[in-house]
Amino acid sequence: MKALLQRVSRAEVRVDGEITGAIDQGLVVLLGCGEGDGDDDLEYLVEKLIHLRIFADDDGRMNLSLLDVGGKMLVVSQFTLYADTRKGRRPSFVKAMKPGPAEELYERFCQTVAERGVQVETGVFGAMMDVELVNDGPVTIMLDTAER
Repeated sequence: MKALLQRVSRAEVRVDGEITGAIDQGLVVLLGCGEGDGDDDLEYLVEKLIHLRIFADDDGRMNLSLLDVGGKMLVVSQFTLYADTRKGRRPSFVKAMKPGPAEELYERFCQTVAERGVQVETGVFGAMMDVELVNDGPVTIMLDTAER
């Protein structure tokens, strides 16, 4: 699994002009599922995301986690994180998980984050979405379970 996370002061996602999810302080997580990803990858990412110390403490240092600051998470499905651009001019997505199993893993990911005490907002799996955010910092980090 891959997750591109951005620390935000606010964010929202729209589908056909309708807001499907919105947060204030927290993380926007673009989540991609790849072939072979499973429960171990899900657990690793959830734990890493909710405990990653990337929010400022009283001294302005990145020393607090999403849980510490009571932040929220906006999760958007993003199979394009698996783009392979090494050959030609059009990306290949053959390493991305098929839509059915990917949606199931995405839903379980969101449910697991919520079970750990973080309010979760989402886009709509597989839909064309408009994501608007204010990146706080900016702080943008890529996590890939294949690199652990």
